[in-house]
Amino acid sequence: MCGICGVIHFDGKPVRRELLAGMNDTLRHRGPDGEGYFIDGNVGLAMRRLKIIDIAGSDQPLTNEDGSLALIFNGEIYNYRELRQRLEARGHCFKTAGDGETVVHLYEDYGEDALTHLRGMFALALWDGWRGSLLLARDRFGQKPLYYYVDRKIFVFASEIKAILAHPDVPRVSRFAAEDGRTLAEYLSFGYVPAPETAFAGIKMLEPAKSLAVDLSGAVHQGRYWQVPRLAPPDPSATAQSYIGALREQLDEAVKLRLVSDVPLGAFLSGGLDSSLIVALMRKHSNAAVKTFSIGFAGDDSFDETPYAERVARHLDTEHTAFRVEPEALSLLPELVWHHDQPFADSSAIPTYLVSKLTREQVTVALTGDGGDELFAGYERFYAAALMQKLSALPAAMRRGAAGLLRRLPEGAGYYDPVKRARRFARAASLPLEEGYFDLVRVFDSALLAEICPVAEGHPPFMNPYLNAGQPHPIARLVEANMRSYLPDDLLIKADRCSMQASLEARAPFLDHQLAEFAAAIPFNLKLKGSRSKHILKEAARGLLPDDIIERKKHGFGVPLGAWLRRDMEPLRELLLSRRARERGLLNMSVLERLIEEHQSGARDHNRPLWALLTLEEWHRQFVDGALYQPPSQSRPNALGGDMRV
Repeated sequence: MCGICGVIHFDGKPVRRELLAGMNDTLRHRGPDGEGYFIDGNVGLAMRRLKIIDIAGSDQPLTNEDGSLALIFNGEIYNYRELRQRLEARGHCFKTAGDGETVVHLYEDYGEDALTHLRGMFALALWDGWRGSLLLARDRFGQKPLYYYVDRKIFVFASEIKAILAHPDVPRVSRFAAEDGRTLAEYLSFGYVPAPETAFAGIKMLEPAKSLAVDLSGAVHQGRYWQVPRLAPPDPSATAQSYIGALREQLDEAVKLRLVSDVPLGAFLSGGLDSSLIVALMRKHSNAAVKTFSIGFAGDDSFDETPYAERVARHLDTEHTAFRVEPEALSLLPELVWHHDQPFADSSAIPTYLVSKLTREQVTVALTGDGGDELFAGYERFYAAALMQKLSALPAAMRRGAAGLLRRLPEGAGYYDPVKRARRFARAASLPLEEGYFDLVRVFDSALLAEICPVAEGHPPFMNPYLNAGQPHPIARLVEANMRSYLPDDLLIKADRCSMQASLEARAPFLDHQLAEFAAAIPFNLKLKGSRSKHILKEAARGLLPDDIIERKKHGFGVPLGAWLRRDMEPLRELLLSRRARERGLLNMSVLERLIEEHQSGARDHNRPLWALLTLEEWHRQFVDGALYQPPSQSRPNALGGDMRV
C-alpha cells in the first residue's frame, strides 16, 4: 500500500527532486516504510511505501527489462501469482517477488488492456518512455483514490489532494463560492462533492474503472475499462439453493486471495453479517487464531455493537480485541478534515478512523465487510423504497398529511429512534420513487436546503447521473445507482482515508469484481425478498455463523453524535456562528441558529446537517483561510476543544 504523486511540465521545464519530495512528504502517512523517485527531464514520479508483500524487494518505481517503463503503484493485485506464471511463460523476466511488477509486464504485452487482467484494488501511474505518455488508472470500484490537475503548462496527480496543492503552480481556489451554488447544494445534499469534481476548482478525481492517458503535448484522453454490472431482474421460479454453493465458492476465493501478506493481518468485526462472514471464511484458511477488532462508544448503547462482535469472536474462536472510546467532544474534527482534503459529512469516519488507529497497533492489514450491502441489497433504504412504491397507490394528499403530522413530534438522537425514522420515511413516501429514495439518503432535504443555502437556488441536486435507464426494475436501478455514487464517493473514500491515516491497509473481499459480477447475475428477488434484505447471503452463511447473528437487524457503523453535540453546544456555536463563518456568505445564519436551537432542545436531531456544516467550516479554515501542510497533531488545540480517552 502506498501514496503516489507526479508531475509533467508541458513547457519542458525539468522536474526538481525537491518539488517531488515536497509533494511526497504530504503522503508519509500512506507509506511510512520508504520512498521512491523517478525523474526523466520534465516528467517526475514519486511514492511512499507501506510494505505488505515482498518486504525486502519491490521498491518503486518498478521497471521493465529495458527500463523504458516506470510504474508507481498503490494497492494490491491479488491474482499476481497467476499473472506472473503466464508472463514468465511468455518470456518476461522478473526482478522482484511482489505484485506490482506484473502490471509493468502486462502493459508490455497488452497496453492499456492490461487493466482488464488485474484483480485487486489499485491506483497506478505508468510512464511509457517510448511513447512519451503517462497512464493513470483506478480499480473497478474505486477503493484507491487518484486526483489530478491539468492546465496548459502542467499536469499534476496524487493519491490525495494535499499533495497536488504542494505544487507551487497549482492554484488553491474553493468551488464553494457564493456565485457557484451547485457545488454547495451537492455537498449539503450528498454529504460529499460528487466525483469527478472536488471542492477545489480545477482539481478532479479520476473515477473508478477509468484510465487517463497524458502525453507530452498536453493531450489528455480518458477511457473506461469496466462497468458496474447490471443486476438481474426478479425470477419467481428461482431458489436460493440453486446459487448457494457457487456463491460460497466465490466468497471463499475472494477472502483467500486477500490473505496473502508478509505482515500481520486481522479483520474488523462489528458483529453484523458481512464482517462476521468474512471472519468465518478467514478462520477456515488460517491455522492460527484470527485477530479481530471492534469498537464501542459511550453515550448511547444503541450505537454499541461490541457485544455482538464478542459473540461472533467466541463462536469463531478469534483473538479478539474490543475497544471502548469516550470522546469528550469532537476533538478529531480537524484531523479528519485534514486527511479527507474536502468537507465530508459522514460522521462514521470517526469510528472508522479510531478502530483503524487502534487496530494498527497490532496488525498492518485488516479485512473488512465493505461492499456486502451493495452486492446483496442490504441497506434498509432499499426495502423502504420498495414499500414506498407500494404506498404510491394511496392518494398523494393522504401521504402528505401523514408526513405533516409526524413533523410536529419531537425526536430523539438514538440509532433506532422511531419518530425520526417514521418522519423521514413519511416525507420520502410523499414523493415520486426516485426522488423519495434520494430524500432518504440526503443530508439536507430540499426544503431545508432552500432555506439555509440561498446560493443553491436553481441547482437542485439529484441522482439522475447515476440511474441506469436500461435497468427496468425500479429498486434494482436504485441499488445500481448506490454502487455508482455512495459506494465510491462516500464509503470507499472514508475507508481509504481513515485506514491510511493510521497507515493500515484495509481489504474488502466483497468488492472482488468477479464476485460482484456473479452476485449481479443472481435474481433480484433472492437478494431483497419481501422485507428480508440480503436473503441469499444469509442463507449462504448458514452453518458458518450462529442464526441470531445471521438474522440480526441491520445496524450501521456510527457514533452517538447527536447526544455528544447536545452535551455541549457552545463550542459548536463558536465555530459555526463565528464572524469568519458569517463573512463567507454561504449560509442563512438565522436558519442555522434555528437548527442549533432545535437540536439542543431535543425538538429535532440535526446531527447530520450540523456535522456537514462543521466539516465545511473546518475545511475552509484549514485549506482556504490558513496555511497548508501542517497536519493536526494529537495535542493541537481545535475549534471544538476536548480530547479523547481510550
